[in-house]
Order: sequence, then C-alpha cells, then structure tokens
Amino acid sequence: SSQNLSEEFAKAAQQLKKEAPRIQFGKIDVTHQQDLRKEFNIREFPTVKFFVDGSREDPIDCKGVRQASAFITWVKRRTGPSTVLINSTDQAEAIIHADDLAVIGFFKELHNDSMEVYCETARDVPEMPFGMTASEDVCANYGIQKNTVVVFKKGKPVHNEVLEDGRQNKLDLMRLIKTFTLDLVTEYNLETSVKIFDVPVENHILLFTPTNSETFNAIYDNYKSAAEEFRGKIMFVLVDTNETRNGRVFEYFRIREVDVPAVRILNLTSDAKYKMPADEVTVENLKEFCQSYLNGRAKLHLSSEEIPEDWDKMPVKVLVGKNFNRIVF
Repeated sequence: SSQNLSEEFAKAAQQLKKEAPRIQFGKIDVTHQQDLRKEFNIREFPTVKFFVDGSREDPIDCKGVRQASAFITWVKRRTGPSTVLINSTDQAEAIIHADDLAVIGFFKELHNDSMEVYCETARDVPEMPFGMTASEDVCANYGIQKNTVVVFKKGKPVHNEVLEDGRQNKLDLMRLIKTFTLDLVTEYNLETSVKIFDVPVENHILLFTPTNSETFNAIYDNYKSAAEEFRGKIMFVLVDTNETRNGRVFEYFRIREVDVPAVRILNLTSDAKYKMPADEVTVENLKEFCQSYLNGRAKLHLSSEEIPEDWDKMPVKVLVGKNFNRIVF
C-alpha cells in the first residue's frame, strides 16, 4: 500500500541522511500539485523517481522497490559501484553465504560489453548482493570458463547463465535473476500474489488443479520440469481449486470444476488469455504450449459460454463467444 511504501521511504531517508547526506529525499502530494503530475507523467501511485545532477529531464524510475533496505541499496548502486569486486575465493564465499540469494559475475576481463550489462542489471535488482570477479583462481575454483553469471541460493549454485558479448539483454537478465526471489513454481495466495506481480515477467502460466487429488503429485512434477526451461520468460503459477479464496481467479479465467486440471497462459500487458490445446498435463504438452506461445503461434482463448441449443429458434438469435464470428461475420 501507499502508506507502507511511504513509511519505508522515510526509513531509507533517515538512514541515508547519516551515510550519504548529498542524497535528498522529498515527497509530493500530486493531488495538490497537478502541474508536477503532468510534467513527470505520473500515472500510478506511489511513484518514486530519482533526479541526477539537478536535472529535471529524464529522472530514473525506481520500480518495484518496497523495503527501506532495498531503497538504500538502489540509491547507493546508482551513485556508486553497483557490484562488489571480488579478488579471492574467501571473499566470494562470504558474499555467497551472507544471504539467501547472491549473484556473482565471472569474467575473463573486467572491461567488456557483458560486464556492462551485468553492472546495469545489478543496479535494478537491489534485493540481493552482486559481486564480480576476473580472478583466474576464483573462476577456476567454481569451474567457470566463460563469461558467466551464477545465481546462488542458500550457498549453492542454482543457475549458470553464459553471457555472450553484445548479445545479452539487460532486461532479460534482470527478469531471470528476479525470478529466483520466488520458487520455480509459485502457489497463488494472498501473500504470494504481491510477489508474483513484483517480478517483471509479463507472461504467466497457471495450472488450476485441486492439490489433494490422487494425480496431483504427478501433474505437479511435470509442471515443475517444464518450468525449468522457461525460467525468466514465463512465470509458472499453481492455483489450488479447492481453495475458496481463489474464487476470483477462477471467475477471471472462467474455470469450472469440470475443467480441471486446466492450464492457461496470461499476458499481463495485453490481458490476452491462451488455453493449452492438449488436455493432459505432460511435460511435452506443457513445453509445446509454452514454446508455441513464445513463438506467437498460440491461439487466443476467448472465454465463451456453450452455444445454447435453442439459439436459432427465435427471430432474435442468441450469440455467445463460440458462435459470434460465424453468425455475425
């Protein structure tokens, strides 16, 4: 909520007052400052913008940051180095074990395009520590031979992303790294819904199934296996159809009990929905569905009621999604 964010923002301001007095924090109520709202094109609340060198032009958006500690890190990484330079394995281990998550970039040399992309990414992911190294010893210790970003979770490497010079996209790397703040498959509930929408992956796949059914374990294993391949591209979500508090989600996707298990893809930007053509939730069917969606070949799913049997009996015909195109056009 706005109130919470406002409090965290104030906490960060308090802390940075001591550490970095050059950084000023301010708050604007745009209901009374319409001209400022217009000038900076403020569309949603709260919005946090960072102005550099006294310029009103092109302030930097600070998106998805909710905790005071993350605000502080975000600001520090904008005004100083965004990653810690690692010269020894001990130093690397200290970062890896300091927190639940850590990201380390291993590079052949410290000045190339891949490293630039990596440092840019670190600026926008203040939730976790970032380190980088070009030390041959450190790279050898972790068995790394190419420019590679490694994500560590609870001290263990969980993902290696090889960076190819000039071909890496900062946004893709940021999306990928942010997904590690969630499980590979995230069960939808009131607490996780905020986190799910905080990760900037616009494609969500949802599996609707009762979690106490006999087939659940097998289906869930298949779903998890497919999730591995699409990490950072499609967010895998599980919706328990036995949970009455998920009613609004079923309504939104028009899921009825007879339909489950059901799989849908939702694009958050366009609000377009897609239905998996195959009924069986196998790894193969899931992968094919995700791939065809990413390639732009998946068919849009327009939720529709069944065509009533007597739709054609009266002078005024009854139209639903399924017969609308055929009858009207």
